[in-house]
Amino acid sequence: MRAVIQRVTYAKCRVNEKITGEINQGLLILLGIEADDTIEELKWLAKKVIQLRIFGDENDLMNKSLQDINGNILLISQFTLFAATKKGNRPSFIRAAKPDTAIPLYEKMIQELESGLGKKIATGVFGGDMKIELLNDGPVTIIMNTKDKDNF
Repeated sequence: MRAVIQRVTYAKCRVNEKITGEINQGLLILLGIEADDTIEELKWLAKKVIQLRIFGDENDLMNKSLQDINGNILLISQFTLFAATKKGNRPSFIRAAKPDTAIPLYEKMIQELESGLGKKIATGVFGGDMKIELLNDGPVTIIMNTKDKDNF
């Protein structure tokens, strides 16, 4: 599983001109699911994201987590995070999980994040043509890969 985590002042997702998810202060998470990802990796990532201390405290130091600030999450599925670009100019997405594997994991990630955060999260539409609008705060952007947990 690969996640691009952006600290945002606001973020929203539109599909066919309709807003499907919108948040104020919190995290926009772009989530790529790989064919061999597991529930254990998913749970690790969800817990790590919720507990990341990347929000400013009273001294403007990154000491507060999403829970500490009562922040929100906008979760967007993004298979292109597993684009292979080694050969040629057209990316290959062979490492990305097919929908029959990815959709249940994406839905489980929603449940894990909501359970850990203690409230509903906003989402995009799996497989939809999504338009994402955001104001990156900082900017703070962190990339995590569950296959490389030891470095996070």
